[in-house]
Amino acid sequence: MASIAVCPGSFDPITYGHLDIITRGAKVFDQVYVSILNNSSKKPLFTVEERVALIKEVTKDIPNVKVDSFQGLLVDYANNIGANAIIRGLRAVSDFEYEMQLTSMNRFLNNKIETFYIMTNNQYSFLSSSIVKEVAQYRGNISELVPPKVEEALRSKFAKK
Repeated sequence: MASIAVCPGSFDPITYGHLDIITRGAKVFDQVYVSILNNSSKKPLFTVEERVALIKEVTKDIPNVKVDSFQGLLVDYANNIGANAIIRGLRAVSDFEYEMQLTSMNRFLNNKIETFYIMTNNQYSFLSSSIVKEVAQYRGNISELVPPKVEEALRSKFAKK
């Protein structure tokens, strides 16, 4: 049986911290679905379609990564694609409490799907999509935080505003 994992998130936008987790997860699992939660209650900078396109571009050299989006419960989505694992990235101890709550609820809803935590590389431990967007909005240097295509997309978005 192939090991299939879901790496969920908003990825608005994807950063080198996300890519670190995805790349390392792809070394462990046969297939990794990078899956964007289509959350209608949030106001993202990029549309789901734009995020899918950006993630496909920056993961194109990782053959066992697929990019997708979903609505609803993560465990239902994971079950529908045959995933037996969820990959979650941890930056700091402060992330752990929230992640533990999510994992406990997911286990309550479907105890056949395991959650695996991957600690991000120390150089990305401060990094979040929100911080990247804020720095990009004020034309700060984000070249070491996101891939060039993502930087270009951010610059384009903020030039229009």
